[in-house]
Amino acid sequence: MLLTPAESQALFLSLRVSLVAVGAALPFAVVTAALLANRRFPAKPVVDGLVHLPLVLPPVVIGYLLLLMLGTRAPVGAWLLHTLGIRFVFSWTGAALASAIITFPFQVRAIRLALESIDAGLGEAAETLGAGWFDRFVNLTLPLALPGILAGAITAFAASLGEFGAIITFVSNIPGETRTLPLAIYSALQAPGGEDEALRLSLISIVLALIGVTLAEIADRRVRASLGR
Repeated sequence: MLLTPAESQALFLSLRVSLVAVGAALPFAVVTAALLANRRFPAKPVVDGLVHLPLVLPPVVIGYLLLLMLGTRAPVGAWLLHTLGIRFVFSWTGAALASAIITFPFQVRAIRLALESIDAGLGEAAETLGAGWFDRFVNLTLPLALPGILAGAITAFAASLGEFGAIITFVSNIPGETRTLPLAIYSALQAPGGEDEALRLSLISIVLALIGVTLAEIADRRVRASLGR
């Protein structure tokens, strides 16, 4: 077998975490991108800066802040645990949350660029024909922004597969629970004779990253072609 059971477990956990992270963040990314692309308000530069903050902050800082807010002894984390039975720390759901925050700017930026490229005259024409804002958003804006939505989601998914610092800081490195591919590579390098395992997992990470970037480009081109753009 190419992979041991532990290595396969880390691979499938990475895919699961990334899928949940991107899927959970996507609706918020669409709303945020639409807000930044089409609205003008005094705090817009601040909101824009906060959205893109994970791109410039060390991932360890994001993980530490999550630990301060959502740890089992933190106010929010303790309330979630004792009231709703939800625990993010030391859980794969916490890894998904950390990945979602780190990769959120990728989705927002791609969707925002797609929204800003839409001809404003199309929306104005639809409005004169009696289409409300929700009707215009669902039937006009979202289809035209689909290339950016797909490209942003796929890019975020690929980036999530490589997230390390925020995950290990927030949810630790627990086999079968939070040990994703990057953490498995790190663990292999810390163990005597783990170089071969680290190499196998690194190659898998490279292949997954290449597939993600390639799919993002293909999706963007095909959707643009179908829309005649």
